[in-house]
Amino acid sequence: MENIATHSTRLTPPPIVGAACLLAATLIAVAVLRWSHAPADSPPQAAVVAQRDLRFTDLPGGAVEITDVHHPGYAQRLAPGVQSDGFLRATIRALARERKRDGGNDLTPFRLSALADGRLVLEDLATGHEVDLEAFGPTNAGRFAQLLAAPPHRPQPLPRR
Repeated sequence: MENIATHSTRLTPPPIVGAACLLAATLIAVAVLRWSHAPADSPPQAAVVAQRDLRFTDLPGGAVEITDVHHPGYAQRLAPGVQSDGFLRATIRALARERKRDGGNDLTPFRLSALADGRLVLEDLATGHEVDLEAFGPTNAGRFAQLLAAPPHRPQPLPRR
């Protein structure tokens, strides 16, 4: 019988050690930035190509009236229960809830802006909170885009149920 000495030395290959060090350094850098509350770099703001300052008012029966504060003739009504307006209603309600929590009032409008880079942004002028509407897909952003494109008009009375 041949006696072969088994000598097991487990060496860690240098690429694995390098990758582990790189991963550890990345995790530490991310943790330091998160804990320091450093603001994230945001891309430069594109030029505004269209803009409306809108006020949203709840009406009896669940309808919502949308008015442009700078063009008194502009108004739209969202009838209650219209499914295509669900995202618009939910977004406005969420911003209004934040506004109320931060002590803002209902009279300050929301600013809807179309930017040169194609983005659509809704900003609460009372709190400074912004929502990039393109993040929710073209259908949802498109409903807000209709508010920019619509010509000023008086709202039609809502149909009675």
